[in-house]
Amino acid sequence: MELTPFLFGVYKLVKYGLYPLNWVLLLMTLTALFLLSPMQHRRLQWARISSVSALILLLTISSPLVARPLLGSLEAWYPVPSLTQGQRFDAIVVLGGGVLEQGTLRPIADLTSLSRNRTTCGVDLYQQGFADKLVLSGGNGYVFKDAPKDALEMKRWAKRLGVSDHAIVTEEESRTTYENATETKQLLGSASILLVSSASHLPRAAALFTKQGFQVTAAPCDFVIQNRPEDSWRQLDPFDFLPSDRAIEHTTWAVTEWAGMAIYWLTGKL
Repeated sequence: MELTPFLFGVYKLVKYGLYPLNWVLLLMTLTALFLLSPMQHRRLQWARISSVSALILLLTISSPLVARPLLGSLEAWYPVPSLTQGQRFDAIVVLGGGVLEQGTLRPIADLTSLSRNRTTCGVDLYQQGFADKLVLSGGNGYVFKDAPKDALEMKRWAKRLGVSDHAIVTEEESRTTYENATETKQLLGSASILLVSSASHLPRAAALFTKQGFQVTAAPCDFVIQNRPEDSWRQLDPFDFLPSDRAIEHTTWAVTEWAGMAIYWLTGKL
């Protein structure tokens, strides 16, 4: 089903609701409401429960000991492919990861680190000769405003890295990973592709592209976690036992990816 602007707004709102930090804020808000209402023994009990729950949840999502294996389990899903010289694909498909808009401080629109790293990985595979076509996929992911499209900014970066204009195909209409797959299908048909994205994003992306009939070889890049989950305990640091804002970010990425796969599976897209 195509996402209308209204449904796309609902989709973004649901995604926003999946962020673990928002769960903490919800519990803290409930605590405040219980404490501000006329005090009763039962309400005081609920205030204690919600405040302690918020603290436990915050400590959990901000712990590197939780975030590292959670995100690492996604990044370990697909190993870097062992490609041989002369191996060929119909196209290398690179998925966008956002654009930073021009403003009063930022002089021009620029790629986020996700988009830049993914594009660089795709260009590297193209320059090694694994395909003659580099497909850059990504449109405007905002609900209420126009913004530079991922694919166009990615194309500018790819050209700066030496890819000729005739080798680049841009897909500029997609707003979600599912639309990345369906819109690219209209361009390529059931092609054999090297699919390039961040390692944590590829489990969901590769499944969606496979569902659309592509012959997918996943090419993960932009790894965040150093070691596989089973190896992460070998290099513990004392600071790993302390809360970290970076750990909250990693936990959020992992939760949204796992939830995204579950939602796509329940809606029949996987």
